Amino acid sequence: MKYNNLFLGLLIIFSFSVKGNCQHKSIEKKGPNILIAISDDQSYPHTSFAGSKFVNTPAFDRIAREGVYFTNCYAGSPGCAPSRSALITGRHHWQNEQSGQHASSWMKKYIPFVDELEKNGYAIGRTTKGVGPFQYARNEEDSLWRKEDAAGPAYDVAKYDEFNDERFASGISNSNYAENFKYFIDNIKGDRPFFYWYGAKEPHLQYEKGSWERRGKKLEDAEVPAFLPDNDVIRGDLLDYAVEIEWFDLHLQRILEYLEEIGELENTIVIVTSDNGMPLPRAKANCYDYGIHVPMAIRYPKEIKGGTINNTLVGFIDLAPTILEATKVKPKTMMPIVGKSIWDLLTTNKENDKRVVFSGRERHSSSRYLNWGYPQRAVRKGDYLFIWNVVPERWPSGAPQGTDPETHQLNPLYDMDDDENKIGENIFSDIDASPTKSFLIKNHDDEEIQKYLMLACEKRPKYEMYNVIKDMDCMENLAGNPEFKEIEEDLKKTLFHELKKTKDYRVSKDSFDTFESYLRYSRMRTYPKPDNRNLSDYLQKS
Repeated sequence: MKYNNLFLGLLIIFSFSVKGNCQHKSIEKKGPNILIAISDDQSYPHTSFAGSKFVNTPAFDRIAREGVYFTNCYAGSPGCAPSRSALITGRHHWQNEQSGQHASSWMKKYIPFVDELEKNGYAIGRTTKGVGPFQYARNEEDSLWRKEDAAGPAYDVAKYDEFNDERFASGISNSNYAENFKYFIDNIKGDRPFFYWYGAKEPHLQYEKGSWERRGKKLEDAEVPAFLPDNDVIRGDLLDYAVEIEWFDLHLQRILEYLEEIGELENTIVIVTSDNGMPLPRAKANCYDYGIHVPMAIRYPKEIKGGTINNTLVGFIDLAPTILEATKVKPKTMMPIVGKSIWDLLTTNKENDKRVVFSGRERHSSSRYLNWGYPQRAVRKGDYLFIWNVVPERWPSGAPQGTDPETHQLNPLYDMDDDENKIGENIFSDIDASPTKSFLIKNHDDEEIQKYLMLACEKRPKYEMYNVIKDMDCMENLAGNPEFKEIEEDLKKTLFHELKKTKDYRVSKDSFDTFESYLRYSRMRTYPKPDNRNLSDYLQKS
């Protein structure tokens, strides 16, 4: 009897061993899983790995510590839709027509790398915010449009409600990101490798004002950039922003723990980043460093040596070809990719100081006369960031005065009315509504505060150039300075060569206004026909 039990025990151990080995070999044959975790509006400095004192991001820090941390990752745009378009297609947003423009339609022909993975046996899924905001096909009349989000089908089955609400603040999405990921793994994945897009809505505004107090944060710990006034209002806004970053990071941590629990973490390429910079004035919707320079870390211990900090310039258009190379998937249906794979940087621990990155924008919100945008194109090369403000006579953050959509009468200057919460709601509309924005507008007649409003909203020169190593806040415009003439000319040449090579409409007289023709499928506002006044003229009037 003892021998029988011994034999049975050995048999069980052997069977588990064989099963484990078979599972391991099966996973090996399938190729790596891909997890992209992308926050919504987070600037590069705001992780604890980067040294931030007011943000704690243990999950991001783990990926950075055990993988490769890129100090110089640049989003495709300072706005979410065009930036995500660049990431998913490997093309500059200006190459994707309306499928690279905020709140316009996604055309079928702009096939994301996700489709290529699916055709090669990958299970595809996402949670919450995918590649958007875009208008996807609503019915058969939208026959040229894609039906499904370019990041794949959503599995948003787990929600927070009054019985299970653990959220840090009321402004946070009710989607339980980690549980939705578990549902996808347990019910959709099967025995296939997976691509999963964890798309949080945080730290996009609106925030619960003062949520930082419940989290034990301190006003003195907030780090205020030079383009914002340093006071308790702005510090509080930054801390509320930090609360939402930490929520995104908490669910990333839970996802990583679950992958570890089921034995899939080591076979998963984890990419953590954000789509653009923080949603405060002169950051998001601007091609300054705080608008396009984002955090990024990549972990895959099978082929990537951990503990590496890489200073190479990398852009969002480089992620699609990197993922395709890592999975050994050859694209057959995608439009030509212009990004360059960084797989060699990841696997060799090398740096490439010859690389340059590009970014740009067109429309963001509905913010100007006839829904005009504020086109910008930018290049980062070496220590310098060069920006072309394509139509500098327009308002960079949106018009300072709107009109009533029915009567077409001018609204109060600066939207200053009796409702404290609506100050500036429909002006400078490329800046998200926040206590910081309201503070700048409400105090526009204070000389000390006025200079910060001007930095965010005044019309800008055609060209700007900044040494972002010495001046990450982009306060000293070096364009036109004779001392930096050679650098400026080189950056300008590099930028326009890329724009011409990629057939950007903005460098063609015949098609210059094409981007203005694309329909917007989100909220619309109305504004008066612009004149030649500067913001300083409005300030004098008020």
